[in-house]
Parts: sequence; structure tokens; C-alpha cells
Amino acid sequence: MSPRTEELKIEGGKVLDTIKDLIHQGNIRRITLKNEEGKTLIEIPLTLGLVGAALLPVFAAVGALAAVATRLVIAVERVED
Repeated sequence: MSPRTEELKIEGGKVLDTIKDLIHQGNIRRITLKNEEGKTLIEIPLTLGLVGAALLPVFAAVGALAAVATRLVIAVERVED
């Protein structure tokens, strides 16, 4: 299994929905939110046991970042079989 990273440029209002969709895909190891200059704002490591209520603080933090940023870059590290 080798990790593969891709970057998505997202408008602030769509960040939370995009993160939720990525988490539900299941093959994501890590999600990193960066500003337009490439500075890391938040890094979300995802494990198999991280579900439901454990994600609520993460969603709150992402929502707060999305409220103050017009554009964010989401770096997604996927696990390939």
C-alpha cells in the first residue's frame, strides 16, 4: 500500500461538505487544509476507528476555518492497494 497525495482548491463555503465526502470514501489517510499560500492550517489524521461523534470537533474546526477563508487547498493523502 503506497500513499498518493492530491490537492483540491475549494471555495470556503464548500470545504465542510467536501471534507465529509472525502471521509466517507474510506481510503483517506490524512487531510490537510492549507491557505492559498500553501501554509498548513489544520491537519486531520484519519484512522479506521475515527467515526461519528469523534469527528464533531474536527468539523467544528473546519467550519471555523472555512468561515474566515475565501479559498482553501485540501491536500488528501489516499491509501492505494
